[in-house]
Amino acid sequence: MPRNHYFTQGSITEQLLYEDIVVESLKIYGQDTVYMPRTLVNKDEVLGDDTVSSFNAAYKLEMYIENTEGFDGEGDLFSKFGVEIRDECTFVVSRRSWNRLVKSQYNDVEYYRPREGDLVYLGLSGSIFEIQKVETESPFYQIQNLPVFKLRATLFENNGEDFDTGYDNIDKVEADGAYATLLTITEGTIGYDIGETITQTLASGQVMTGEITSINDSDGILGLAHVGASDGNFGLFAAGSIVSSKSNLTRTVASTGEQNIVDAGNSIFDTIGDGFIDFSETNPFGDAS
Repeated sequence: MPRNHYFTQGSITEQLLYEDIVVESLKIYGQDTVYMPRTLVNKDEVLGDDTVSSFNAAYKLEMYIENTEGFDGEGDLFSKFGVEIRDECTFVVSRRSWNRLVKSQYNDVEYYRPREGDLVYLGLSGSIFEIQKVETESPFYQIQNLPVFKLRATLFENNGEDFDTGYDNIDKVEADGAYATLLTITEGTIGYDIGETITQTLASGQVMTGEITSINDSDGILGLAHVGASDGNFGLFAAGSIVSSKSNLTRTVASTGEQNIVDAGNSIFDTIGDGFIDFSETNPFGDAS
């Protein structure tokens, strides 16, 4: 038979009170985080992947970290390829705070819930997490409403994404983790700024572009990331003139090079190991040479 209609299970006043308590708790016990929506630059319509994503905006949100005894996941893994950190955590954000973000006229977020693939910067640990799964029904309909989203996230691994969020602690990931193309300038003064886009027109008509991520004034070296060609084919910067798309300042490249500045700590291990391991032997841990 139908349930007794004299007993309510989640009236609108109870739901609003419960949501008020949840929102207040998140503001008291939560952490200030920065939410970064992912922008798809060149989506593969077959596989649904985007290898050249960018993050061009960032918005502050209060989130509660559900982990109480540390990050979940497999932790720190030491292997022959270096150190790999596989931390995981669960963020809780109120739907009211998310709706306030969506409805604001000062941002570009238009979707009704956080999305998988977006990033969350946790200033408490200085870490960036990538959202893997958004739980929309947890806790499950307490007093018949759903006041929060739960974001299950893993530690972000940089794959050359473009960061232009306006937060220095976040944007430096691009300079610290991107594969760098190095240009040696003949002029005594470089005159460029980090973040400018450099272009060079090759003799073949191919136009090369790259974003400045580092400047070494003493040696006259520019570090470029996200290097690509206008026709989509493979190309490299060459000796010759380059120009900034922002200031139209022209400089001359004397030589080019590349530097992979991410080595997972292998160079440190190699330096320490030289002190007690003879790498000239084929079997340094046994009797056979």
